[in-house]
Amino acid sequence: MADIQPRESPPAGNHAARDHRIVRLGSTDNCTQSLRYETDPRLPEPRGELSEAVVDLLRNPAPDHAVLPDPDHAEPYGDDLQLALHVCYELHYRGFDGIDPAWEWEPDLLRLRAAMERPFLSALRFETPGGADVRQELDALLVPPARDSGIAGYLAAEGSYEQLREFFVHRSIYHHKEGDPHAWVIPRLRGQEKASLVAVEFDEFGGGRGERLHAQLYVNLMAAAGLNTGYLHYLGAVPAPMLAVVNVMSLFGLHRQHRGALIGQLAAAEITSSPAARRMLIALQRLGAAPECLQFYAEHVEADAVHEQVMRRDVVANLLAHEPDLTESVVLGIQSTNLLEDRFCETMIRDWHAGDSSLRTGFAITD
Repeated sequence: MADIQPRESPPAGNHAARDHRIVRLGSTDNCTQSLRYETDPRLPEPRGELSEAVVDLLRNPAPDHAVLPDPDHAEPYGDDLQLALHVCYELHYRGFDGIDPAWEWEPDLLRLRAAMERPFLSALRFETPGGADVRQELDALLVPPARDSGIAGYLAAEGSYEQLREFFVHRSIYHHKEGDPHAWVIPRLRGQEKASLVAVEFDEFGGGRGERLHAQLYVNLMAAAGLNTGYLHYLGAVPAPMLAVVNVMSLFGLHRQHRGALIGQLAAAEITSSPAARRMLIALQRLGAAPECLQFYAEHVEADAVHEQVMRRDVVANLLAHEPDLTESVVLGIQSTNLLEDRFCETMIRDWHAGDSSLRTGFAITD
C-alpha cells in the first residue's frame, strides 16, 4: 500500500458536503412512498433443515436448550444456509413481525449462526485467491467492463421490462437497507478512516434528509415500477445468490475481526457502482423506465464517483497505515464481493437466456 497514500482530510468539495436539494421527478403523488413502518417483515417459509430450525425457533418460546442441526456439510451458497443466515442477521436490523426482540442475543441461536458462518467463510476463502496486494485489487476494479457485459449490458441489449422488474426485486433485499450493514464498522475504526467512512455513509443516508435516503429512493423506484415497496416483501421470492451478496456484508459487519473485510467489500462496491449505474441508465432508457427509476441510478453515478476516491485514499489507505495486519482481510472483502456478485449475475443471465424467471418457482413479483 506504499503507493496508495492516505490523505489527512477529505478533498475540498466532498460530495458529502454538497447541497442535497430535493429533486422530484414525475408524479410524486403515486410514486413517492415512505418505507413502511406499520409492520415488520414476516418470517419467510423455510427452504431446508437449517432455515426450518431457525424459523421454528423464532416462532416458538425459547427452549432451555435447543437441539440444532449441524451445518458443517450444508451447501455454503445454497438456499437453505443462506436463508437461515439472512433470518439470523435480520434480527440485528428490523427483526420480524411478532418475533420477540430478545432473540437477537439468544445463545443457542447465536451458536447456530456461528456454525453456519464457518462453511460460508471457508467457501469464500477457498474460492478467492487471497493475497496482500490491495492496490492491485483496487486498480483491477477500475477497468471498465465491456459495454454489453453483465446484467446492465444484457438489459440494455436484449432484456425485457419484466426482467428489469425481476432485477429490481432481487436488489431490494439490499437497497431497502442500503448503508446499514456498513454502519457496524464505524465504532471499530479510528482517525481519518473513521471520519471519511462516516462521510460516505452520510451520503448513503441522504445527507441528513429522510426523503433522500438511498433506501427511500429505491422505494420510489419500486413504486414507479409497479412493485410492492414493503421492506423485505420479496424475501421469499429471491434465491440464494442475492442473499449471499447481502449476507456477506452482515457477516463482516457484525464481527470486529472482519472489519478489514467489510472495508474491502464497501470499497469494491463503491468503486464499481458509478460505472454500473451509468450502464443501468442506458438499459432503463431503452426499456422506458419511469423517471423515479432513473433518479435512483443517477444519484449513484454522482455520489459513488466521489466515494471511489474517498474509499481508496481516505479510508483504505489510512486504515492500512494504522493497521497493516488487516491487509489480507481487506483483500478478502474485495475478492469475496467480486465472487458473489459474479455468481449472482451469471445465475440471473443463465435463467433469462433459458427463458426462465430468475425468481424462485411459484412467486409472482406483483404479489
